[in-house]
Amino acid sequence: MNLANLLMFAGTTVLGGFGAVHLLYTYRGNKLEPRDPALRAAMERTNPVITRETTMWRANKGFNASHSLGMIVLALVYGHLALAQPGALAASPFLAGLGLAMLLAYLALSCRYFFSIPLRGMALACVLYGLGWALG
Repeated sequence: MNLANLLMFAGTTVLGGFGAVHLLYTYRGNKLEPRDPALRAAMERTNPVITRETTMWRANKGFNASHSLGMIVLALVYGHLALAQPGALAASPFLAGLGLAMLLAYLALSCRYFFSIPLRGMALACVLYGLGWALG
């Protein structure tokens, strides 16, 4: 195992860790709930314009869960490639670049919509993965 692959794996591990914590916070505790209980109540009784089959609260839970699962799956696939199939990433600039593009997309989302902890985590993931790709 070379340093490049270890760095790429480390970047995906950071992403997967954030995805796992986010999924845990989606269904356990109140960390992703509004501080104002009236807002949660309003979300629980309000439907989005697209359908009356769900509420804004249920949609929010689903968006958070799917976001988390996307991060976890991306981390598992690219972590596996970096460790068990390093030749696949080295031989395919498309695959390696797609991994970095996704990390950069999560970084952009963190800049625009989130707060400092996920922003720093995604920046670290991008640097580790990008450095590994550059060294590979």
